[in-house]
Amino acid sequence: MNLTRYAARRLAVGAVQVAAVACLVFLMTEALPGDAAVVLAGDQPDPARIAQIRAGLGLDRPLAERFTAWASGMVRGDFGASLVSGRPVAEIMLDALAPTAVLAGLTLLLLIPLSVLLGVAAALREGGRLDRALTAAGAALYAVPEFALAIVLVAVFGVALAWLPPTGLGGLTAAALVLPVTVLLVRPVCSTGRLIRSTMIDVLAAPYVRHARRLGLNRLAHALPGALAPAVQHLARTVDWLLGGVIVVEAVFIVPGLGSTLADAVGQRDLPILQGLALLFAATTVLVNLLADVAAFRLAPRA
Repeated sequence: MNLTRYAARRLAVGAVQVAAVACLVFLMTEALPGDAAVVLAGDQPDPARIAQIRAGLGLDRPLAERFTAWASGMVRGDFGASLVSGRPVAEIMLDALAPTAVLAGLTLLLLIPLSVLLGVAAALREGGRLDRALTAAGAALYAVPEFALAIVLVAVFGVALAWLPPTGLGGLTAAALVLPVTVLLVRPVCSTGRLIRSTMIDVLAAPYVRHARRLGLNRLAHALPGALAPAVQHLARTVDWLLGGVIVVEAVFIVPGLGSTLADAVGQRDLPILQGLALLFAATTVLVNLLADVAAFRLAPRA
């Protein structure tokens, strides 16, 4: 199977997956207890007032009718409007996308070279002091949850030493990005670097790499593509993890991104925002995994 046919088949499967997730998300959010009408009615809601708000928001319409209207809007790229603020959901997500994209983008930009460097360095010195030190440090850091690491870094570098801003309320400056990006980076670097190390050790022992070395060729240049193929697919799973990790990090560092928007929407039972964000996360996951599968197919064509 050539690369074009493989990519087209994966794209078709991905489209079906996104459609299935969209249907599942709508049904699951509709099953949540309470709704935006109760939130908007205040602390001591009057049943008549709740019924009036629910009718005004269209929440009293049959489920099938609301699903049809929502699905047709999704096809047109219309995510609807927030039940609480009335703003278009697409506009709300676009405003919140920039901080999240900066955090996730910087994390991935640093993750790839750091993971490759540490994994290859450990593999080339298998069993040595550097290998043992990196393995021990990676295992210890990977065991620390993101929220715990974030709180420790804020307490030490943001409050006690006051070297870095403890939150992102003053804007996502370079200094304000250091702590949240560090929290997001630690665990993926440990897991990806360890994977590259183990794969690199196996590939360096492969017959074709040994033959290249006998011919006087650079064994690292021949071994690296084969070692990176599994790491590329692992990076796709890391992006899935980042979507959840960003929510925790944004909550701790008070960054107004998609994670904070999702938390607010859950508290307010703002279903259009919940559905829009869930669909965005699903589409991102499918797209990233598609690109990873295509890259892995290209790096290891014999697979």
